[in-house]
Amino acid sequence: MIARLEGRLLEKHPPQILVDVQGVGYELDVPMSTFYNLPGTGEKVVLHTHFSVREDAHQLYGFLTLKEREVFRTLIRITGVGPKLALSLLSGMSVDELAQAVALQEVGRLVKVPGVGKKTAERLLLELKGKLADALPMAQAGSPAHVAQDALNALMALGYSDKEALPALKQLPEDLSLEERIRQALKLLARK
Repeated sequence: MIARLEGRLLEKHPPQILVDVQGVGYELDVPMSTFYNLPGTGEKVVLHTHFSVREDAHQLYGFLTLKEREVFRTLIRITGVGPKLALSLLSGMSVDELAQAVALQEVGRLVKVPGVGKKTAERLLLELKGKLADALPMAQAGSPAHVAQDALNALMALGYSDKEALPALKQLPEDLSLEERIRQALKLLARK
């Protein structure tokens, strides 16, 4: 198994790249999230990889972070989700966005990704529920990020979508208590 490559980036042709590792050129497919963060050609690159062997092909996939690779591996274990769709998902949204969409069970966010229909999105949400919780950024209790997340959850429980609630919450100062944050956000939302 090839788990990691360190070498010089020779070519970039989305979604494929070519990496020279001591005279051996490795062709890898990468998600666009990795592609956009690659160094320039000729520069050193380190990639975490997933090697897939099928009857008709040997494919190597590359990721800048271990988190991306782990989510990719989780995705391809789902029935009907192959490497191409997994790369498309990781290209269409970050790992954090995918984890949040799964946590909030948002079919609408997944169907925006090319190649993901409503049935596939629903199956993904069902299969991934609870599996990406560690991919969500952790906020300590009482921290502004934790209070903001609790306020968002409260507003969503009251029937607001995240697209309605997030802009209202972003307008508020970070030092507000949870109760005050919810109260002021409701006032802002009532004005719309």
